[in-house]
Order: sequence, then C-alpha cells, then structure tokens
Amino acid sequence: MTIQATNTLGNIVKQHHLAAHVLEKYRLDFCCKGKQTLAVACADNNLVLNDVLDDLQQVLINEQYQAPQTEDMNVEELISLIVRKHHLYVLQQGASIQHHLHKVASKHGEKYPYMIKVWEVFMPALAHLHDHMKKEEQVLFPRMRDVYAASKQQQAKVFSVAYLQAPIAAMEAEHDDAGDAFSLIRELTNDYTIPEGACNTFSLLMMELQDFEADLHRHVHLENHVLFPAALQLIAAN
Repeated sequence: MTIQATNTLGNIVKQHHLAAHVLEKYRLDFCCKGKQTLAVACADNNLVLNDVLDDLQQVLINEQYQAPQTEDMNVEELISLIVRKHHLYVLQQGASIQHHLHKVASKHGEKYPYMIKVWEVFMPALAHLHDHMKKEEQVLFPRMRDVYAASKQQQAKVFSVAYLQAPIAAMEAEHDDAGDAFSLIRELTNDYTIPEGACNTFSLLMMELQDFEADLHRHVHLENHVLFPAALQLIAAN
C-alpha cells in the first residue's frame, strides 16, 4: 500500500494516523483543509511533493515493522529495546497527544465536556510516566546492567535479590497507576469513539490515545513479564 499524491490530507491521517506528524512537520493543515489532495496542498505551500511523499512512505514502512522477538534477548538487549522503542514513543507521542488534546479540549470542551476531564487525567499521567522512565533509566536499568555484567562472569550472587526487588516493586506499582489512568480515559471517551461530525484533529486524537494505551500495554508487559523476571533470575541462577 502506498500514499498517493491524489489522496486527501484527511484520508491520509484517517488511514495512517502517524502520518499526522509528517503533515505537521510541513505545516499542512489536515484539519480545516483536510479535503485538499496532497498534491494541491504541497503546491499551495510551495513544497516539493516527492519530499513529502518520501517521508509519508517511511510512515508506512514503520507501520509494517514487526516487533522483534524477545524470547531469546538478554537483559541488556531488552533494556535497549524498551528505551529505544517504548520510552522514546512515550516522549514523542505524548507530546503530540498533549498538543492535539489541548486544541480539542479548549475548542470543543463546551460541546464535549468529557474531553476536559480527559485533559485533567492525561496530563498528570504523562508527567508521571516521564518521571517513571527517568527512574528506570537512572536507577533500575543500571542495576540490571550491573547484575547482567556480573552474571557473565558468574558473579551475580554478589548482589542480593533485594538489590532489584525493591525498585522493581515500585515500578510495577507505577505501571498499575498508568494503566488505571488510561482505563479511565478509555471509559471517558467510550472506547475512543469518534463523535459524528468530529474534526480531523479530534479524530486523530482518539486514534492517538488508543494507540498510546496499546503501546503502554506492550511496554508494561515487556517489563513486568519479560525483563524483570529475567533480571531476577540472573541473581538466583548463579
């Protein structure tokens, strides 16, 4: 599947919501001018159509990218994957959602008051996720790397299980808090339902929120059920 110059901006985002980042990069208005074709929009904005198309095609490649198999990954590889894929996603996509959610809540909050509540839930949840990831990257993950390095020299038992258990327990509790926040957002938005007649930004926002929650589930699963047990096992196995 490819994105064509004859596709409208609105349909491009509707079918591939991550394409919104490309259109915003080029200042192409997929909301109010969503009925414009990509070719017309590029011409109106003095943009090189092929440059925009190339960036949009990269979105399709990223969509088709299959998540790597984690069963045979070691602790170092798992940490690298989590930071590169999921932590970066939270930073980038969280900022995009914040931008779009502010627009929707401020412009459409009177008609859809539940979106103001979504703002009130999402913003502290995102801030807590940022703090959470810093604690993992600055405290827990370095400890796990220490244990992994020692295990390669068959010295993992120099660490007590408590060296990892306490920060792991704290991170798992924060995972639960994040999950609860997005369960509430899902409830507030009636499973991310797009209201009839919603503008393109509103529609995009619902897709972004749903995708964010889905990635959060994969992120938490990978940590709770793959990385954390693997790191603890290194201490117990030697």
